[in-house]
Amino acid sequence: MTYLLGLDAGNTVIKAVLFDANGRQCAMHALDGRSETPRPGYVERNLDELWSNAGEAIRICIGKAGIDPSKIAGIGCAGHGNGLYMTDRDGAPLLGIQSLDNRAAGHARIMAERDGDRFYALCRQMPWPSQTPSLMGWIKANVPDIYARAGTAMLCKDFITFRLTGERVSDISDMSGCGLLRLPEGDYDDELLGLYGLEDARRMLPRLCDPSEVVGGVCDEAARATGLVPGTPVIAGYFDVIASAMGSGVVRAGEASIIAGTWSINQVFSHEPVNDPDVFMVSAFGPGRFVNIESSATSAANLEWYVREFVERGAAHGAPFEHCNEAVGAVRPAADDPIFHPFLYGSRTAMHARAGLYGVAGWHTEGHVLRSLFEGVMFEHRRHVNVLANAGLAIESAVLSGGGSRSDHWPQIFADGLGIPVTTAEARETGALGAAIGAGVATGLFGSYETAIAAMTRPRGRFEPDPAMRGHYDRRYAIYQRLNEAMGEIWSAFGKSA
Repeated sequence: MTYLLGLDAGNTVIKAVLFDANGRQCAMHALDGRSETPRPGYVERNLDELWSNAGEAIRICIGKAGIDPSKIAGIGCAGHGNGLYMTDRDGAPLLGIQSLDNRAAGHARIMAERDGDRFYALCRQMPWPSQTPSLMGWIKANVPDIYARAGTAMLCKDFITFRLTGERVSDISDMSGCGLLRLPEGDYDDELLGLYGLEDARRMLPRLCDPSEVVGGVCDEAARATGLVPGTPVIAGYFDVIASAMGSGVVRAGEASIIAGTWSINQVFSHEPVNDPDVFMVSAFGPGRFVNIESSATSAANLEWYVREFVERGAAHGAPFEHCNEAVGAVRPAADDPIFHPFLYGSRTAMHARAGLYGVAGWHTEGHVLRSLFEGVMFEHRRHVNVLANAGLAIESAVLSGGGSRSDHWPQIFADGLGIPVTTAEARETGALGAAIGAGVATGLFGSYETAIAAMTRPRGRFEPDPAMRGHYDRRYAIYQRLNEAMGEIWSAFGKSA
């Protein structure tokens, strides 16, 4: 039996997942790291802890599987995009900034206002606070001693690949996703670096690779830390949203992936990058392979907050998410159900947006409140899908992945509210599976992404839109939008001091 190891490095959790060549999960281990907030708006992590957790997760995963690690044909890592992971010239950890960080908000806004059109023409996105080059520019301006000591500016998964192999590399999917590559060429560009004020930063950019390129083998030090066999091939890896799409079965041009996770991810694959400034970003992951992405922090993180604050208190429920799904299933949708704005972590369209629950009446139950939360998350996904459609990327069907896809009711709400068939993926760990798929292609187990995905992914369920629900959701979405517009001044007032 041949195995593939996929790693998925999020903002806190690192997962090691072992798959066989049919995409069946053999073992998984996850470890949660600590985020640090030394100042308001700062979100950082300790890079030594990140590598320690990665090594332990790999070692325990292999132990759970009970396999000979020499049977692992290749390793791929997917990681959260953007943020900034810096090492010094000797490779020692220097700085780890996560993609939730907001310190560069003012710096990014000034760049966008000054040169927004030029940025978009070059890299297909505008500067934004957690974007890697925005953070690099902020460090250069505000912490020049750190900038001067920097040897390599990496992304999250690149640091793990570096510790596995000793190679300072990144891939085109992550680097284009963070706005550091000229598109559609998919390469570093001096004009683009100059717009960011990073003319002198070329020296610290890692070697650029195709995501499925073998960049090195597991080094002796990493082998001791992980239990892997020295020399095991490691690929450059992926921006996690692309890996999750592949792990759910999506890779061909015209196919769509919706991820209901911490972030609302809505993406359509294409042969050419879309050219529409309303679309948040474009990422490239190979010749003629682009992903057009609309996203915001408005998805299942809202349910995670509700569970943490209201369901898990006092250990009242042993299975809190099942409790929520049962509550949603117990109510029938009605015209006077409450409306929920899923802006617990802000909105890209309104800087001061807050979450809100509107229209609650005395006869409403917890099930009604939770159903409104499910619907509100779907409505924000619908807004993103509409942006893609208006850019000429019509979505006629989609594969839904992420935590929201495992609900008994959410996929049907998506199908009804978006008006398209929705398929859910069999794999739970789609990001790790996508990275493993890339390793399978790189090591010759499969001749292409298409053949690898056909072999290693399967659908779990298919949800057809109910025509009887079309008018219901169109009406409620219109109310949702009107509330959004009406709340603008109120949200702004929250941000003003007395």
